[in-house]
Order: sequence, then C-alpha cells, then structure tokens
Amino acid sequence: MGRKPAGSAWRWSRTAETRRILLRAAREIFAEQGFAGASVADVVARAGSSVGSLYHHFGGKAELFMTLWHDYQAAQEERAAGAVAKARAAGEHDPFTLFIAGARAYLAGAWEQREAARLFIDGDGPPGFEVIRRTRAREWVQQNAILLGASASPVDRLTVTVLTTIIGGAEREIVTCATRQEADVLTEAAIRLLRRLDPLPRSVPAGRAPADSTRPPR
Repeated sequence: MGRKPAGSAWRWSRTAETRRILLRAAREIFAEQGFAGASVADVVARAGSSVGSLYHHFGGKAELFMTLWHDYQAAQEERAAGAVAKARAAGEHDPFTLFIAGARAYLAGAWEQREAARLFIDGDGPPGFEVIRRTRAREWVQQNAILLGASASPVDRLTVTVLTTIIGGAEREIVTCATRQEADVLTEAAIRLLRRLDPLPRSVPAGRAPADSTRPPR
C-alpha cells in the first residue's frame, strides 16, 4: 500500500480534494437547477460534505459559481496561449495564422469543457456576474488586438471585435452540440468565417500570385 503523505502535504491533499468534490457537485447542481434555483444545502448534499466546509473553502454559493467561471476562463486562456506558443516555436510568425491557431484550440477546449461552459451561457449567475463577463469580453478583444497587431483605428477595433465575437458565438453553439462530430463541423465553419475576415494585407511581390490561393476574394 502507498504511504499517506505526511504533515502539511497530507493536509494540502485533503484540502484540494475537498475543493474538487465541492466544485464538481456545484457544477452539477447549477447545471440542473440554475444558479438562482440552487442552494448550498443541495451542493453539500451532492458532495457528501458539510455547510461549514463549503463556507470555509469558498465563502458561499456565489463564490462557488465564480470559481467555476474563473477556472474555465483560465483553462481556455492557457489552451489558446499554448497553441499560439507552439505555432511560434514551429516557425510561424504571421499574426493571423497564430490567431487562427489560438481560436481553434479555444473552440476545442469549449467542447471538452462543455459541461462547465454551459453554466455561463444564459446569464444566470450571481449579482454582478454580467458586469464581470462584459469586462472579460473587452479584455479578450484587447488581447486579440495585440496578437493581430491591430492599430487603434476604428476600423481595426471593429474588425477585432467582430473576429472575437465569431469565436464567442461559435463557443456558445459548440457547447450545446450533441456529438464531437457536430462540434468539429461548427469549429471548421467558424474558422472559415474568420479567414474570410482576415484583416491583415499580405505584400505580394510584383508578378507573383499570393501564396494562399484558397483565400476568398475581397
């Protein structure tokens, strides 16, 4: 038999496991009843825990919901950033191609974490959640603008906002798909839409055709 971790390592392990169980139970209860309809009692009953333990680790129902949301956002950001970094390491430097790599990874993560993502679609959340979500959306647009090398012009701001909105809209549809195949079809449709709105002109030497002959005419 394996030895039980000693001292603080054992306590940390127990704490992490308790948090994990409570979060899983909260995700299930929120999915079944919505945020407003769920109760702390429902969550602790599903987790086989206690009200005191829940308040000790999270502070309440709203904190549970927000932890789930922040965990989802952090995982999605990490996935997209990792895809961009991997593409760069492979020698890719075109900003829009890097953007597409990040978008594809983000949408793949939406499907894989669909149970968590579905909680945040209809806006049923704690007071102030909509403000936090809108703030996050603006930050996402700004991050994409930096990746794409967009200027501060109104046209560039609009373009990046539209591109980001396409990804967000695809995310909402993908997390409700019944199968991975359906999710993949929607992902590819979203990628095609993004490519049609490629905002970055390529300089082509005189007398040579563009390298990407699949790009639709403007």
